Amino acid sequence: MKIGRLFGYGAAMLFFSASVCAVPVFAQPLDKIDNTSRCVVCGMFVAKYPNWVTKIRDSAGHIQLFDGVKDLMAYYFDPGSFGADSKLTVEEIWVKDYYTLAWLDGRKAFYVVGSDVYGPMGEEFVPFQNKSSAESFLKDHHGSKLLSFPDITNEMIDSMRSHHKM
Repeated sequence: MKIGRLFGYGAAMLFFSASVCAVPVFAQPLDKIDNTSRCVVCGMFVAKYPNWVTKIRDSAGHIQLFDGVKDLMAYYFDPGSFGADSKLTVEEIWVKDYYTLAWLDGRKAFYVVGSDVYGPMGEEFVPFQNKSSAESFLKDHHGSKLLSFPDITNEMIDSMRSHHKM
């Protein structure tokens, strides 16, 4: 009887351990950003621009920080240009909703471009959690396009980044 009970407890503990380990390592980005953290793409200190900071977590668990969506996308489309291992994949993309500053899954966000609102390095993809907020912003701030993540292309990124004066 004791062996059966011990086996039952052991099985329950094993099940519990497996379910705890199945939780994603980085389910929500941390708000604390070190003052010495730099954008992987342009080298700017990202803590200076907390409303614009974005993050990527790769398949090795490394977190890369960016001073805006534009630089995050530059890295996303060509991580090797910025020193990343080509074998790693992007697991998570985090951006902040422009109005609420809440962290969002960057793949589910809506983005406005061509508005009169600029990020730390000029023209920027302005992220929103929902389409209605993005449409309102587009109208109020004279945006030119509303995009979802799959609509963003490397050519758009290159065009926007060509205006940088560094």
